[in-house]
Amino acid sequence: MPRPDHVVALINPTSAKGAGARAGQRAVAALRGAGIEVTDIVGRDAADGEEQAREALLKHPDAALVVVGGDGMVSAGLRLLTGDPDRALGVIPAGTGNDTARSLGIPLKDPEAAAAVIAAGEAGRIDLGEATTGAGTGREVVRRFTTVMACGLDSRVNDRANRMSWPRGKRRYDLSMLLELPRFKAPRFRIRLDDRELDTECMLVAIGNGPSYGGGMLICPEAALDDGRFQATVVDRVGKPTLLTIFPKVFSGRHVTHPKVSVHHAAEIELRAEGVSCWADGERIGELPVRLRTLPGALLVFRPRATSQT
Repeated sequence: MPRPDHVVALINPTSAKGAGARAGQRAVAALRGAGIEVTDIVGRDAADGEEQAREALLKHPDAALVVVGGDGMVSAGLRLLTGDPDRALGVIPAGTGNDTARSLGIPLKDPEAAAAVIAAGEAGRIDLGEATTGAGTGREVVRRFTTVMACGLDSRVNDRANRMSWPRGKRRYDLSMLLELPRFKAPRFRIRLDDRELDTECMLVAIGNGPSYGGGMLICPEAALDDGRFQATVVDRVGKPTLLTIFPKVFSGRHVTHPKVSVHHAAEIELRAEGVSCWADGERIGELPVRLRTLPGALLVFRPRATSQT
């Protein structure tokens, strides 16, 4: 697609201890320097910023949307673009994890370089994951995600970490892991993978539209953003010492070679377990059961030429 003439830039000023605000200023300056008109938005809070961006997109129907922040801001972008599949999304990574940008090959610590990807006008379509919780309860919630949806020990750690006010950043999750692991008991999961079913006790189940979460942990190393299917990584019930030997390998993706780790591929997945929450793109989705399906080519996104898809 051609270079955008106008972008609406939604900036998260609080991401990564204020890095979002600084990255936003640099990216906006770079886009304007490239001759692109920019409507930049910094809300009073996340909801206000999202609402302002929604109004700006209605006012400028030909503008692309750019989000500045982490994977949570990408989630905001997906919400804003629901029902608008031909409007392109640009990502200026400025969060803690930045796994969407990492999967797309967007420069992570250089707002000007990330802005140059948008200014070049190179865009392609990627798949999205769609997660539906509360089916049949009258409280159905549908959320879209780009990277990984995970549940089990992961979701317990996230639940605890988000109730904690100290410490900040990744150390909060490390502490939450140390507190949750001794008391964690593997839930029994019923997993439907297209036309196959598993019934097993699991430490965690991760469903990857993309390969990584948590700032580069390759939990689903075979997942691709444009293959029309998920990778499901299932870690069976193991003792705590064994889990601690498996965990470090997730940074290289070598954990999938362990005999207690299995990998599956499917376009539609359903997970059932009692008292288990699920998280995707760093945000809580809800409680299981959850139904997941891939949405092939659902998002038009700016990405470097070397990884651009048609």
